[in-house]
Amino acid sequence: MTNQLPLKPMRKLLIELFKQLYVLGLVLIGAFSTLSSCQNQVPKAKENAKNTVVFASGFAIYKTQDYTKLVIKNPFPNANKTFVYYLVNKDQHPKINDGIIIKVPINRIVVTSTTHIPMIDALDKATSIVGFPNLDYISTPNVRKLIDEYKIVDLGNNLQVNTEVLLGLNPDVLIGFSMQSENKMYETIQKAGIPVILNGDWLESTPLGRAEWLKFFGALYQKDALADSLFNQIVNDYQQITKLALSAKERPSILSGNMNGAIWNLPAGESYNAQFFKDANTQYFWQNSKGNGSLNLSFETVFSQAQNAQIWIAAGAYKSFQQLKDANPHYSEFKSFKTKQIYTFALTIGAKGGSLFYEEAALKPNLVLKDIIKVVHPELLPKYEPYFLKKLN
Repeated sequence: MTNQLPLKPMRKLLIELFKQLYVLGLVLIGAFSTLSSCQNQVPKAKENAKNTVVFASGFAIYKTQDYTKLVIKNPFPNANKTFVYYLVNKDQHPKINDGIIIKVPINRIVVTSTTHIPMIDALDKATSIVGFPNLDYISTPNVRKLIDEYKIVDLGNNLQVNTEVLLGLNPDVLIGFSMQSENKMYETIQKAGIPVILNGDWLESTPLGRAEWLKFFGALYQKDALADSLFNQIVNDYQQITKLALSAKERPSILSGNMNGAIWNLPAGESYNAQFFKDANTQYFWQNSKGNGSLNLSFETVFSQAQNAQIWIAAGAYKSFQQLKDANPHYSEFKSFKTKQIYTFALTIGAKGGSLFYEEAALKPNLVLKDIIKVVHPELLPKYEPYFLKKLN
């Protein structure tokens, strides 16, 4: 006789065994699915991740072992939303719901403002620039050399970039700037698969805040350490010069700006330009005014307050006293005109006539401050030769 189980108990045993194996299979599938999902998702920034941006208000950087979270907070005037980007290594293929993925380090970039150029060059990444609107505006020597070698393509007008040419360049990212929330040109570029990041360095209210956008590019190129080192040097120099200015015995009165049509535009008291005047230890007539942009005043208002200003800094694009007088004979009624104490950034230009001040000042606030102190407190920097700021011819 063979030792066999009855048929019905055997059937029940097999059914029970099948159920257990089925449940185990579901558990394993779920486990592998969860593991796969975790590997392909970027976790939200850890609560203990510290923002590495100190002076700038328009962006934040949170670094973790797995990724860098870049948050753009103020990319255009009166912005009411933020933009989140996850910077991940090229071999990662994450899925996220609360931001845009940028593969880093980037190798090909299109930028739209000359202020971006020196920051990229400072990180030794000038060769990554493949396109720019109106190349004649660029003055940075390393980048001009690349332009002369036809390695950077002219994309036309900044307000209407040639999108067909741009798409042909296949950049990893486009760095733009905008005056408003909607920009159809950028929307078209993004729909074509090219990420667009808005850079708001021009909206910062302090000189060091503008310069700190160097870290923005450092994150994109995975050159964070170099960006931090260069920025710390700028901060240390700027702060030392600010302390030096406090030792001045006098605080000369300052006028700035010029007429644009019937309106005189000059720095508002909370702007980065007004901060320069404050840090240089001067008496700027509108130092206590509100706003971080420009004030729009009548000639009569400016003249009544600043007629006897000792020094006039940044008198528009005029390069000589004669040009200034020809533009408006009433300029000659200011004391600073009569004493020939008017200084301009317009005389410092690049190889193609572009303004070095507009291009480089954002990254070199320490030099701007030194220039101003040399003008208003010449005894403090007897051997220093101004870089940007020159007296009108």
